[in-house]
Amino acid sequence: MVDKALVTKTISLKEYGINNAKVNYQLDPGKLHEITLEKRMGKEASSGALAINTGEFTGRSPKDRFIVKDEITKDRVWWGNINIPFEADKFDALYNKVISYLDDKEIYVRDCFACADENYKTGIRVINEYPWSNLFAYNMFIRPEADELKDFAPDWTVINAPGFMADPEIDGTRQHNFAILNFKKKIALVGGTGYTGEIKKGIFSALNFELPVFKDALPMHCSANVGEEGDTSIFFGLSGTGKTTLSADPNRKLIGDDEHGWTSENTVFNFEGGCYAKVINLSAESEPEIFGAIKKGAILENVIMDEAGNVDFSDTSITQNTRVSYPIYHIDNIQQPSIGKNPKNIFFLTADAFGVLPPISKLTPGQAAYHFISGYTAKVAGTEAGVDEPLPSFSACFGAPFMPLHPTRYAEMLSAKMREAGVNVWLINTGWTGGPYGVGSRMKLKYTRAMITAAMKGALGNEITKEEYHIHSVFGVAQPRTCPGVPTEVLSPRQTWNNDEAYYKKAHELANAFKENFKKFEEFANDEIKAGGPLV
Repeated sequence: MVDKALVTKTISLKEYGINNAKVNYQLDPGKLHEITLEKRMGKEASSGALAINTGEFTGRSPKDRFIVKDEITKDRVWWGNINIPFEADKFDALYNKVISYLDDKEIYVRDCFACADENYKTGIRVINEYPWSNLFAYNMFIRPEADELKDFAPDWTVINAPGFMADPEIDGTRQHNFAILNFKKKIALVGGTGYTGEIKKGIFSALNFELPVFKDALPMHCSANVGEEGDTSIFFGLSGTGKTTLSADPNRKLIGDDEHGWTSENTVFNFEGGCYAKVINLSAESEPEIFGAIKKGAILENVIMDEAGNVDFSDTSITQNTRVSYPIYHIDNIQQPSIGKNPKNIFFLTADAFGVLPPISKLTPGQAAYHFISGYTAKVAGTEAGVDEPLPSFSACFGAPFMPLHPTRYAEMLSAKMREAGVNVWLINTGWTGGPYGVGSRMKLKYTRAMITAAMKGALGNEITKEEYHIHSVFGVAQPRTCPGVPTEVLSPRQTWNNDEAYYKKAHELANAFKENFKKFEEFANDEIKAGGPLV
């Protein structure tokens, strides 16, 4: 695919206070790849992809994400451990220090967009210290046509300086790294970390505030695809639950893999122009679409390669969070533009390491709202220091770290849209079966795909009846009795354990964790939502 906007001009950054830096504007991916190699900031994999190491941080740092508290945000943002306030004058002082740091460097600037729907399109300017960070921006945001750059005026600016280290005592940060959103100045300021995910999640967080507040559109941490008959499916889920994998369906066109909006016109649009997928244990057999997308133009993060550039995707010696970013056109079967209509099915994905949730279950509207607000998945042993057995993990709206508003605001919007569109909502357990982590095994991908396909084709029935569904005695969800392409015993988690006492003990343990987590939302939830929780 030919780049849409190859330009050689430069631009002035005086409005930002940058006067002396050497500015590389809108460089094409090949040039950024080449510069990264020349500066010894990365290596080329045998696939042609660029492999880089993000340094100290190989993932986001939620405790170092801040929002400037001002007249726009003070009464709207859900302040707390997720949305941490930052003083406006402290932001200005830190901004000036970052700009001074960048002013004598060679930097890389890219103008691009977020939001595929023209009615919501948002101009983004990204200013990067590193060339590979700018290549990430090329991959992940929507690439402009050449004529769209003539009078480009950004709505938001991302300033990204991984080499700048803050002084917490002076600058007001927690430690030397930071990611700060300023809604008044429309700036996302990122420093002290090379992890590229902070760039895209900064803009995602900004849209998660602006779209509901100012444009009546629901932002969603989800993937989406569309079938031959124009039916759109939405996949919510936290990292590692299968959003990217399950939306990359060879029989359906991919709309996007991570961030979307749902409009009042009942359309679903991608925020991004690329994909950012986990590659731990990746193989051509299990995930051919993602594996095939790792080629020239893609960026591999924190992977281990041999001298010939062959990647060992099973090697997690740097991090469990090994990643690849690539432009969406590296996937063959994509929806163009990245917009879908007629949402028919919503899938909540959870990797239940306790092994007690059904692999697929149908949810009532109340249950759907309850599980959306809960946002459950599980941490497994080895993923974090001190985690030696499965731990429940809850992230409201399946994306709490990126949601500036109270979770019930998003849940209310989702419930209204679900009713308007008449969608079916399903809870999918992509985690363990036959026992918890360490005893059972991970649900086979082919079974999960078969269940999702059956749901989308209407093969599981539109109504919850006793003939077609069994109501789970602990969680109250409706699990199908049969599913094409899936052994019947797999559909019942209790049967896969072969130990009823142990199963129900673990099921009650997880149910109690749900109840405990939901206490902080109870005063905001109506009776229908409260009734959507576990029955115990």
